Amino acid sequence: MVFDSARFDLQPYLGFDMARYVRRTYCSWEDSGWESLLVQRFEHVPVAEDMRLPAVADLHLVLPLSGRAVMETRGEGRWNRHEWGPGRLELAVPGKPLRRRYRGDEAMRSLQVHIPGTTVESVAARLGGRAVDHEAMAASVAEGDPLLDELVRAVGNASEDDDLYAESAAAFLTVHLLTRHARKPGPPSAGREDDRVRAAVAMMRDRLADPLSVAEIAGEVHLSVYHFIRVFKEKTGETPHRFLGGLRIEEARRLLRGTDLPIAAIAGRCGFATPGALSAAFLKHTGSRPSEYRNS
Repeated sequence: MVFDSARFDLQPYLGFDMARYVRRTYCSWEDSGWESLLVQRFEHVPVAEDMRLPAVADLHLVLPLSGRAVMETRGEGRWNRHEWGPGRLELAVPGKPLRRRYRGDEAMRSLQVHIPGTTVESVAARLGGRAVDHEAMAASVAEGDPLLDELVRAVGNASEDDDLYAESAAAFLTVHLLTRHARKPGPPSAGREDDRVRAAVAMMRDRLADPLSVAEIAGEVHLSVYHFIRVFKEKTGETPHRFLGGLRIEEARRLLRGTDLPIAAIAGRCGFATPGALSAAFLKHTGSRPSEYRNS
């Protein structure tokens, strides 16, 4: 079957060894004759060490149906970790290749929907022509949307073999995404921002030993990096990076005072790659080295 490349600017998975990672159990292009919307169901291998996903031009919605895994994803920056499980709908940002690794269980299945980039452009033009902030849209989808969840399930279970159904479904999904998830949010209430800052601080305290990035923390509290840094500094007086560094030094001081742990072990517990990195940061913050602080 020849697919309409005018509808799908980049055919999904081009250059990707799909058979190595998934078994496709349904494809709307092949099984239903659709050209305007690609819907697929997959069974996933339970372990992937270095899965490289190519960039695509379409909007790619992924709805896990069964199974659980700790998923680590990397774009241009560091690895970010999140839970993969039933009902946790996610939207991939177009135009960005990704690397993924995970360890899950044997029952991992997903439903995936690709909306052509040309459909998105057409709908965006009819809605006023504003540029689409795909990263903001992805973050908004990650917060949860029961209606979008049901829409994805509905097209995944549709038995219609008429492309008019697929075209209408693609248009409706796009309108919903652009009106519900791509609008600029109004100023959030102070209480909501306080809650997000508290959640970010709690995450920092819980994961002092991990190499946390500001982007990972911002994603956890569902804010863009720019917005997160601005709000965090307004509420705490410090940037997230500096605040996290202060938490790590405070924990190091507590362990130096109250335990006999070697300095190398303390460095690891507090998120420093080496004892030397801990020593340099400790000296900068306190004016003394860890060994001097402990002896005093």
